[in-house]
Amino acid sequence: MPEQRRQIGRFATSLRRAAHAPRLRPALAACGLVLVALGAPGPAAAQGSGFLFRAPAASLSIRGGFDRAVAGSDIFSFTTDELTLDRGDFSSPTLALDFSLAIRPSLDLVIGTSFSNATAHSESRDFVGEDDLPIEQTTKFQRVPVTVGLRAFLSPRGRSIGRFAWVPSRVAPYVGAGGGVMLHRFRQTGEFVEAETRDIFFDEYTSTGWSPTAHALAGVELSLSPRLALTGEGRYTWSNADMGRDFDRFDRIDLSGLAATAGIAVRF
Repeated sequence: MPEQRRQIGRFATSLRRAAHAPRLRPALAACGLVLVALGAPGPAAAQGSGFLFRAPAASLSIRGGFDRAVAGSDIFSFTTDELTLDRGDFSSPTLALDFSLAIRPSLDLVIGTSFSNATAHSESRDFVGEDDLPIEQTTKFQRVPVTVGLRAFLSPRGRSIGRFAWVPSRVAPYVGAGGGVMLHRFRQTGEFVEAETRDIFFDEYTSTGWSPTAHALAGVELSLSPRLALTGEGRYTWSNADMGRDFDRFDRIDLSGLAATAGIAVRF
């Protein structure tokens, strides 16, 4: 390693002596880029993640994880009282997609969406059929937010080396917030018990619609290469909506949740 440093030093001295020759200046710029790429001593080598010719203008990330539904409204209380479900049954895996545009060195405009779909099978807690078989149902709870927000990095996500290279930081934490709209669908199908007559009947009940939503988030990017990064994020979402006519005797449905996701981001 000392010998390599001495050789690079002698080469750099030769380049400086030749710098006054106009015809050699384009070649000198190319040699400078080669030195950065080969790990010449300095910030690029210290970070060890290569370089791009400029700071990325945008990124696309895809993440998967788990979305824990708050399930705090009366429709969830009624369902868990009457059927063999608990609030955890309305939580589910989630898939998220974000497109980010850099509007400042440490600030992004983020357009994103995600999809959560919980499906749970249940039985009536208090009744069985005349054949002594359980009275069964299926409940589905879907949430699809479409949002726009801002993401601010708490430390530099990279640095420029002269005019010719940009090197990503290994670790770049961030926070953010935003809002938009959310599509929800709450559907129950199966057998139910009529409250007054105790008759058993088959039916389907559905509530679907759009509602406003807001969120706050915190996350981190871990660079794998100049173009690729691992990303992890925690996001809390607030939203509620009027229920459809099938559930008109219930208050607004709680669509809030806390999602933890991890995935990969591509810079370009």
